[in-house]
Amino acid sequence: MMKRTRIALAVTAVAAMIGVTACGSGSGDPLAAGTSAAKAGTGTIVVGSANFPESALLAEIYAGALSAKGVKVDKKLNIGSRETYIPALKDGSIDLIPEYTGVLDQYFNKNAKATTAGAVYAELKAALPSTLTILNKSSAQDKDAVVVTKNTATKLNLRSIGDLEPVAKDMTLGGPPEWKTRPTGVPGLKKLYNLDFKAFMPLDTGGPLSVQALKNGQVDAVDIFTTDPSIAANGFVILNDPKSLFAAQNVVPLITKSKLTPTISTTLNAISVKLDTATLGELVKEVVVDKKDASVVAKEFLAKNGLS
Repeated sequence: MMKRTRIALAVTAVAAMIGVTACGSGSGDPLAAGTSAAKAGTGTIVVGSANFPESALLAEIYAGALSAKGVKVDKKLNIGSRETYIPALKDGSIDLIPEYTGVLDQYFNKNAKATTAGAVYAELKAALPSTLTILNKSSAQDKDAVVVTKNTATKLNLRSIGDLEPVAKDMTLGGPPEWKTRPTGVPGLKKLYNLDFKAFMPLDTGGPLSVQALKNGQVDAVDIFTTDPSIAANGFVILNDPKSLFAAQNVVPLITKSKLTPTISTTLNAISVKLDTATLGELVKEVVVDKKDASVVAKEFLAKNGLS
């Protein structure tokens, strides 16, 4: 009980901190910050991001490249989960956000079946609302993963998610709050792998709370993104996903169709050409481990690749 109380307090504290710092202002709501130019139809592109470092970094890359091409850009970063920023796209609060093909497909298509990169991309395009579109996907992928400590993997002989079936009843699973209901979270683990965990502990989106909870034994398994440098740094083990609960997750720009221009399309597609999984992982390491500002890392990436 004490451990759960400490985690709950930590989640509250981090959430409060994110709300204060997300836009560099005193507002706790990123969607309330910045200009309303996008809704006013002045040609400004409002670039948003989800509330985890990789998404904010990608948004900085998109914003920097577009600004270099003379596009008016406003940023509203660290908005929150998909359940928050997709409505923001639909109501015009933001116009562009970096996304991941597999989970976005499953968000819009409750019967999504594709798992390979090309098939997921095609299925996603067909499922998008008429007001939204995606541009070219990059080869860079970042998947959710069920991660355990090396000690747990060795002790329980765990190699794949399915190996958890006989022991899940005694384990606590950690992940972002949305994982409790998302098809790629608790429901999917039950449906595909027949896993009934003793408890689910809501943490952050593959961030420091999740890493610390796994290290401290407050959870036995946790959702962490595959490009997260903390996996290698802590010797964590990613459990294989033979039933493809986590489909291909290529980074892709999601944009309001009415705001798309040839310049924007060409600029964002050029970024996708330069992004691969290894590059993305290294960029995230610079932000998360080396503590470099995401805007600085983005500028360096753009300059190195002739995109600024």
